Amino acid sequence: MASPAAAQTAVNSYQSSFFTPFSPANALEIVRRVPGFVIEKVDEDIRGFSQAAGNVVINGQRPSSKSDTVEVILSRIPANRVVRVEVGSGERFGSEYTAKAQVLNLVLSDAGGIAGTAEGSVRRDFRGRLAPEASLSGLLRRGKSTFNLSGALTNGVYTEEGFDRITTLPSGALREFRDKVNVTTEPTYTVSGSWAHDGGANRTAHINARLAQANFKLDQRNDVFPATGPARNDALTQRYDVRRIEIGGDVTRPFAGGGVKLVGLATRRDRDNVDTVFLRANGASLGGNQQTTDDVSEETLARLVWNRGNLLGWSVEIGGEAAINKLDSDVGLFDVTPAGGRNRIDLPIDQAVVKEKRGELFVNAGRPITKALRADLGFTYEASRLTVSGDATAERTLRFPKPKATIDWRPRGGWHAQLSVSRTVAQLQFEDFISSATLAAEQINGGNANLVPQRAWEVLATIERPILGDGLVKIELGHDKVSKVQDRVPTPEGFDAPGNLGSGDKWIARAKVDTPLKSIGIKGGRLTLYGSYVGTSVVDPYTLEKRPFSNFDAFYFEINFRQDLGKFAWGLDAEGNTHSTTFRRNELDRFSQRNPYTSVFVEYRPSARTTLNLTLGNVTQAPSYRRRTFFFPDRTNPDPGQLEIRKRNRHVLPTLKIKHSFG
Repeated sequence: MASPAAAQTAVNSYQSSFFTPFSPANALEIVRRVPGFVIEKVDEDIRGFSQAAGNVVINGQRPSSKSDTVEVILSRIPANRVVRVEVGSGERFGSEYTAKAQVLNLVLSDAGGIAGTAEGSVRRDFRGRLAPEASLSGLLRRGKSTFNLSGALTNGVYTEEGFDRITTLPSGALREFRDKVNVTTEPTYTVSGSWAHDGGANRTAHINARLAQANFKLDQRNDVFPATGPARNDALTQRYDVRRIEIGGDVTRPFAGGGVKLVGLATRRDRDNVDTVFLRANGASLGGNQQTTDDVSEETLARLVWNRGNLLGWSVEIGGEAAINKLDSDVGLFDVTPAGGRNRIDLPIDQAVVKEKRGELFVNAGRPITKALRADLGFTYEASRLTVSGDATAERTLRFPKPKATIDWRPRGGWHAQLSVSRTVAQLQFEDFISSATLAAEQINGGNANLVPQRAWEVLATIERPILGDGLVKIELGHDKVSKVQDRVPTPEGFDAPGNLGSGDKWIARAKVDTPLKSIGIKGGRLTLYGSYVGTSVVDPYTLEKRPFSNFDAFYFEINFRQDLGKFAWGLDAEGNTHSTTFRRNELDRFSQRNPYTSVFVEYRPSARTTLNLTLGNVTQAPSYRRRTFFFPDRTNPDPGQLEIRKRNRHVLPTLKIKHSFG
């Protein structure tokens, strides 16, 4: 009979043979085939280390890189290095994972030698432009050390067409019609390397480095037909260059019956952006606008953690983290004269330096209560010092206690339930302190040097159970009580900016069903259904009535079907959501997509190591819409005065890809 501790660490384990029918080339393709599991998305720009944990670990340890997403890290690991995949609740992997009902542990082979993966693809947009992409990753295992080197080119080449229609309300009279074509090119080059040393329990070390260069280029043709006056031939250009570098690592050593781990990380992002709008009529220049953005973002952090698996029956973790973050930003907005001269337009806060010194101390402890029940408790104390200098000055110290508690229950029959309660504090985006313009939408975004973090009490209940063999059904219900909701607020200069509203609520309901279909006669078939509802409510500062949070879509769904038939496979993926709205000073800015975005694919596997894939993206040619409703002078007036409808469509996007693993 398993001990209580063993019962608490029960996992669903999938040997590598389980994934053989899919002929995966790398670990990412394996993880995506794990029943009921969804990789948690983590923003690479998030500050600090603890909030960037995600829900995937490798050989029991979280990756020490932040700039590389977990998808990128997994894509570099050859599939033939994966021994098995374990999925269970997160209390086994430290404080960042305790409240997670599902954490995936990728167990890799310690066999020596060289292995790798190579991928190449080409995508075609509806006007015939081709976007080649390629990646190559090699792994060398020698003794207790593993070396990994990889390079990749991703290439966002898209053409989309559409229109803008502007009408006067309430009459509906046409004011202006714009026929638009956007041509986008976005090559990104990355080079990454890592070294890992595994000397046994609590005797590990990792070093990783990453360089990335992204170049975004957009050219817009804009034929404008006003209701009165001459037609125009306007143009929008965007040129963005972003460079990123990250160096990090960690070392773990035995200490006091457990292990002590030191993590260090340094990142830097340099960004140079230029947006330009030119107005032209009858071949003559009417002038325009230009915005330049030059900023540098830096982060340096260190994290020290001690943990012990059994201290008087408790698993204990104690540690701290210290970080220094800085954003130095210079935004220039200009009027461009017909002759090409520039006159600067002063924005309230367009040149500023934002600095943050942040530290946190934490303690976490957990233990089994019965054979089926486990409790995990934690407490974090976070303190930070924020300063803003330049066009505005602000200085403040923020302190937040963040307790949490999780109850994990595993009765018989494969059932698993978890209830977590935690106090959370959202992270401020330093860019929200700086004013800027969105020339493509003719919007001014004010900066707010007095923005403070949103905080919440979050309650989440999760229940899951295996079905039909290796299938799984999972349901989540939650409620967040939010204070100082981060949204948009009016500024004294007549703009709106990121700011804090009052208290708000968020209700969460999510469900996922992942099941094989052989029981209904579809051999090799698998169906995954996912749906989520996130309802929000806060009092609007203009109407004084309740409305959703900005940028939240209430409903989202995914449908994924795949059938493997020997060397062949086919399937489809569909996703859709309801609209999301940004509540600005004088407009409701709503984004939506008509019809589900649907892709279909076919695969051929001439060998266990080589896969050919043809995917048709957006086969339903689902357009995206943007509905902007304007109020004058602002939304305190309940009657809108202008409506703008924007439609964009990329049409069908075919992609041909070849993947090969070696070693």
